[in-house]
Amino acid sequence: MNLYNVLGNQIPPVYQATALVLMILLAGGLVVRSRLADGEAALLPDEGFSIRNIFEVLIELMADQGRSIIGEHYRSYFPLVGSIFFFVLVGNVMGLIPGLGEPATGNVNTAAAWAIIAFTAYNYIGIKEHGWSYINHFMGPAFWQPTIGGKTYHVRVMMPLFLPLELLLHGARVITLTVRLVANMFADHAVVMVWIGIVPIAVPAIFMGLGLFVAFLQAFVFALLTMIYIGLALDEAH
Repeated sequence: MNLYNVLGNQIPPVYQATALVLMILLAGGLVVRSRLADGEAALLPDEGFSIRNIFEVLIELMADQGRSIIGEHYRSYFPLVGSIFFFVLVGNVMGLIPGLGEPATGNVNTAAAWAIIAFTAYNYIGIKEHGWSYINHFMGPAFWQPTIGGKTYHVRVMMPLFLPLELLLHGARVITLTVRLVANMFADHAVVMVWIGIVPIAVPAIFMGLGLFVAFLQAFVFALLTMIYIGLALDEAH
């Protein structure tokens, strides 16, 4: 049984899966916000296993990575990175639930959409930070930097070779982000579903645990690469 077919075929399953992920994230956010709204409760962590504790651990993990990769101004870019991480994570985990059908992150259109968002965002950040000199990131190293009239010029003699190659590799990041996510989640979910069909008791639990690890890992890698690309865009070209 596929839940998205039960809900109706008028709306493509990927839209239904995406909407379900967004509703789960919204509900989780409201729960955490309600806990933080209580001044006294906000100072102390919840006892035991709770949604707030999960969010705080994951956010702290991503914040540490952001601080080390992007720098002290990582908070400006954290909403984007956090949105990508939690959407991909919840979408991946939903794919492990029997009966839900293909997860949102298992669809190439959803993965490509997030890849394009990340690609557009970090290029915008690079242009905003450096202006049109951001193009220097794609022109290769400056072997000669003469100073004329108080102004330093970067002579990039290998620009004709580097520019087309760098632009090609740069654009390929959208493809690699998309394929990495879709391919890994398809393989992981396929293995879990096969074992559930063959041995519905005990054995699939092992693969479900492995599937949860892969779901987290792929969300983390997607967000981590986004942070790396932002950090590279913020660096000065040499």
